[in-house]
Amino acid sequence: MTAHQNGTISSEVSDFLLNCFVRSHTWQLSFSLPLSLLFFLAMGANGVLLITIWLEASLHEPMYYLLSILSLLDIVLCLTVIPKVLAIFWFELKSISFYACFLQMYIMNCFLAMESCTFMVMAYDRYVAICHPLRYPSIITDQFVAKAAIFILARNVISTVPIPVLSSRLHYCGRKVIENCICANMSVSRLSCDDVTINRLLQFAGGWTLLGSDLILIFLSYTLILRAVLRLKAEGAVAKALSTCGSHFILILFFSTILLVFVLTHVVKKKVSSDVPVLLNVLHHVIPAALNPIVYGVRTQEIKQGIQRLLKKGW
Repeated sequence: MTAHQNGTISSEVSDFLLNCFVRSHTWQLSFSLPLSLLFFLAMGANGVLLITIWLEASLHEPMYYLLSILSLLDIVLCLTVIPKVLAIFWFELKSISFYACFLQMYIMNCFLAMESCTFMVMAYDRYVAICHPLRYPSIITDQFVAKAAIFILARNVISTVPIPVLSSRLHYCGRKVIENCICANMSVSRLSCDDVTINRLLQFAGGWTLLGSDLILIFLSYTLILRAVLRLKAEGAVAKALSTCGSHFILILFFSTILLVFVLTHVVKKKVSSDVPVLLNVLHHVIPAALNPIVYGVRTQEIKQGIQRLLKKGW
């Protein structure tokens, strides 16, 4: 039992219930099929990419190490969110413990920020490769990747800690039904009987500082790449560079746009069905994870050849 400043007495919750698209059980089951297919595609594609890069000595280069980091992040994000959502859809397992909820919140915030940061490093890698090809081997080294990995880890592990910590310290007054499929910060915090203004501001400021700064640097990298590519005189070089970088940039824009749409639906929530931001929240953890290895990996000639060699060895 907990006494509050306003004189009310309430019991703290030990678990939460995820109220995930409860209005229509039929819709839950029909959505679970494409969601599970996307989940298995994401896990399979990222798994194949990681194994290929690990086993193929010719792929032990900085660019492919960065791809490995991206695949690892995608796998963790998928495993953190999708199995629980499918368990809710198929088995009505809505309950999630207090500590598991805030652990999920932390992993989602941290790994999404790490993914954004990895996109930024990969954009810089492409910038050096196209704009300074002669200096590429001396700039993008194994040591560069190691330092980039430490930066990605340190920046996001530390900067995303306050969000779940502050949310977990709120008083929840016995209210435990989260109107979401996942333990998103504001979906959980609004159950509290405390003032959540600081939580809201921290989420907003943290998201725009981390993801916003990454997006600006990514956009700058691809602007410089585009300028350099348009100066190329070699036949086919422009088309090849635009094909590769264009698909990368579109994927990054998709990653950022779905976040922006999610934010906007929260801002205008009175005009938008409450299921829309919930749906976007879930899809944001599986669609980029399914597309990343295909766009970044399979469309890369060296990885394609590496997969083919591994398949031949398997036979």
